[in-house]
Amino acid sequence: MTTVPVPPAVDDEAALARLVAALDGGNDGARYIGGWVRDTLLGLDPQDIDVATRFAPETAEHRVRTAGLGVWTTPSGIAHGTIGVLVGGRTIEVTTLRRDLATDGRHATVAFTEDWREDAARRDFTINALSADPLTGEVHDYFGGLDDLAAGRVRFIGDPERRIAEDHLRILRFFRFFARFGRGEPDPASYAACVTRAKDLMALSRERIAAELVKLLGLPDPVATIAAMLAGGLFAPVIPEIVSADRLEALVAAERAAGIAPDGLRRLAALLPSVADVADSVGGRLRLSKAERKRLMLATGGIDGSSEALAYAIGTESAVDRLLLHGEPDAARHVAAWQPPRFPLSGGDLIAKGLTPGPIVAATLRRIEQQWVEAGFVDAMALDAIALAAVAQALNA
Repeated sequence: MTTVPVPPAVDDEAALARLVAALDGGNDGARYIGGWVRDTLLGLDPQDIDVATRFAPETAEHRVRTAGLGVWTTPSGIAHGTIGVLVGGRTIEVTTLRRDLATDGRHATVAFTEDWREDAARRDFTINALSADPLTGEVHDYFGGLDDLAAGRVRFIGDPERRIAEDHLRILRFFRFFARFGRGEPDPASYAACVTRAKDLMALSRERIAAELVKLLGLPDPVATIAAMLAGGLFAPVIPEIVSADRLEALVAAERAAGIAPDGLRRLAALLPSVADVADSVGGRLRLSKAERKRLMLATGGIDGSSEALAYAIGTESAVDRLLLHGEPDAARHVAAWQPPRFPLSGGDLIAKGLTPGPIVAATLRRIEQQWVEAGFVDAMALDAIALAAVAQALNA
């Protein structure tokens, strides 16, 4: 029998025990499910604790409140069977067992059930359908998820094409989970289904595509996964600009050499042509924020002058992006730890040195700042000499 440690680490184990008791965990009324079970079995640190229960959401809410625990609900959450329970400073989602009545590739209409296997059958991958007894830690596995977890295999439950038809985002989730947990080649049937149904991605909102892709790219090493997606034509329907993983591979190597953490948006820039207009167009299509689109565009530029001058001009984050994309890990590491100085002069300082208020002040100030940057952010005495020379030139112009 496979077991997981119980209870999971929370700030208030007594409150967690009350939650389990309120949901009749001793009589299989509640189990830990999904990612917490999967990650715990792999020796990873789970980010969330999710609980499933046989009780209808209103009944679960009443039982939990009666146990003295804080609960938050929303009409949408109740309709889909989910309540939030406050335990030790964190929120644990409690979801009633469900089965799908109808799906359209984006949304599902559900009915509640008391059958654990029926609930597990509606999940995406075998490794995500594991559940665990909250008192004994016994793991329940209906679809071979334990074997798949041990083998580093990400596999759809049941017919892969049917599962994708139920929720088109599962295509991207398949590759993200493969990049995180997979070993060797992708599961053939699951991969073939993703390739066959790649055009289903066109029905998804671009925000959902962007969120899933950035998560995938932010994993430690997604290069082989992206290459598999390219080989299967997965990007063609929604981001045809992505045609090679070569720059991504070089970027991952540069990040490692620099000791800089992976960044999904930076890696997206590596997948796109190094052209500002293209980056902006893709960013707009994916409904990225203005700041994210600007960052994609800034990543496309070249490197003129010192790495510090670059960081001063476009910001530290974008300078690190550009330096890594140009294969300059040492410079990127330096800039990441460098604090850009503040330009110490103002227009008033130049007026005090003899300039007449007007456009000439701003123009001269910009010229002085540029010379200060090119000189390596020199000290006050050297800057004063630059300023006096610039003021004299402006007065004699």
